Amino acid sequence: MGLLSMNPIEVLWFIFLGLLGGITYAIINSKKWADLITFSSCKRYIIGVIIGFLYNILYSEYSFPNTIMCWVSGYMGVTFIEGLLNRFLKKNGT
Repeated sequence: MGLLSMNPIEVLWFIFLGLLGGITYAIINSKKWADLITFSSCKRYIIGVIIGFLYNILYSEYSFPNTIMCWVSGYMGVTFIEGLLNRFLKKNGT
C-alpha cells in the first residue's frame, strides 16, 4: 500500500490520536490552564500530529493495539526526540 493510496479517514484518526497523546501530556504536566498554550505545549501538539501521521504509515494490520500505540507515541514523542538530540549533541561536544 503506497502513501497515496491511504484511507483519508484512517489517516485523520491516527493524526487525532497523536494529537490526543500530545494534549494528554500537556494536561498532565501543566500546573495551570495557561500552560496549555505555551510554546512547549504547542510543540508537543504539533509533534503529536506528525507522529500520528508517521505511525499511520508504519502500523500493522491489528487495529486496537495501533490506536493505543499511536496515542502513546503522541504522548512521549517529544521526550524521545529531545532525548535523542541531547544524546547526539553531547557526543559531538556542542
